[in-house]
Amino acid sequence: MSVEVKIGIAESARELSIQSSLTSDKAFAAVEAALSGSEQLLSLVDDKGARYLIPVAKIAYVEVGATENRRVGFGAV
Repeated sequence: MSVEVKIGIAESARELSIQSSLTSDKAFAAVEAALSGSEQLLSLVDDKGARYLIPVAKIAYVEVGATENRRVGFGAV
């Protein structure tokens, strides 16, 4: 299972897209805790182990996708 988290950074034309092994609910909770004012940094780890620290003051928006299971094989959709 993995979830895609897209983060818009203020004063930047590109967004940060992170594929995380967290569930959608856990990723949303981490973002919500950071944006509530209790944290100065949003900390996320992608599914390859890379760590990201994003200053909360620079976050313009966050989109947390739905958790999806990876499919393997050539079965009918």
